Amino acid sequence: MERKNWKHLMMLLMLVAAISIVAVGCGSNTNNAGASATGNAAGDAPAASDAPSETAVLTLGLLPSIDAIPFIIAHEQGFDKEHNVNLEIQTFKSAKDRDVAFQAGKVDGISADLVAISIYNEAGLDVKITSTTTGEFDLLTGNDGVQGVKDLKGKTVILSKNTSTQYTVAMMLKQAGLTEEDIKVTEVPQIPTRLELLKNQKADAAVLPEPYVTMGKAAGLRVLSSTKTAGVNPFVLAFPQSAIDAKGQAIQDMYAAYDEAVAYMKSHDQSEYIDLIIKEVGYPDTLKDQITVPEYQPANQVDVKEVEAAFAWAREKGLLTKNISAEEVISDVQFKK
Repeated sequence: MERKNWKHLMMLLMLVAAISIVAVGCGSNTNNAGASATGNAAGDAPAASDAPSETAVLTLGLLPSIDAIPFIIAHEQGFDKEHNVNLEIQTFKSAKDRDVAFQAGKVDGISADLVAISIYNEAGLDVKITSTTTGEFDLLTGNDGVQGVKDLKGKTVILSKNTSTQYTVAMMLKQAGLTEEDIKVTEVPQIPTRLELLKNQKADAAVLPEPYVTMGKAAGLRVLSSTKTAGVNPFVLAFPQSAIDAKGQAIQDMYAAYDEAVAYMKSHDQSEYIDLIIKEVGYPDTLKDQITVPEYQPANQVDVKEVEAAFAWAREKGLLTKNISAEEVISDVQFKK
């Protein structure tokens, strides 16, 4: 994207954020029982709560995806309160809605990706990565002539441009000896539409997250590659530096609750929490027996090389023009350097 167009886009995004503050609460779904719908972002007055006054409130803006599950279980099981923090979780149907809430200061932290981090900081938002999260994108096909990523040369791939989905495909193609110029890209931001187009053979491949991967496989589609098999992990949790400064202890307490949730899932049968995953991620109940829950790991900090690779790609696309290093966007609030 040319610099001029990017600046124009950012102005439009900031305008949308400014006029959409009132609508954000209506566009999100708060999973936190008894929690405030608007949350308590850094700098706001503490939200009214039945919890003891010394319990910090931390508001997270998450997408309905698998990387949100440990945070949700941490709250549902009360692990957050045990660690003296009240997680108020708001889920958004799209990254656009999440970004509007984030820019409006309605959430403290968000589930994001490395390409988004580059865009935030390009726009002058001092946003820092506090950890990785467990997410996954898969590249699916319904074309019998495509047996591997290398077979996508000259074929049509559905994705969302200038996002982590395009970045993920670029890395998969590189590993297969191809470039982005070797494929034909059809941009479809709406994930359900991507799945339907692929099922109806309107494209040769598409990038999808869960639950659409499981839905696609149930419909006969095949997985060519994934962020996991490709060794790519663009998924992170991020906070503005202002929230880190104001709520550093609460962020550390959140990660203690997160790790306890991960331990809980390792020590309990999937049947004990699968209904929560179906509800929050949006799996069809009919696919209950086909859901594979990731092997979540305790929280850890992002690999500098992952950030550098994503930022290099963002620079190639004109999304990042500022001289920002990976170290500058990594916070040590939880994991000391």
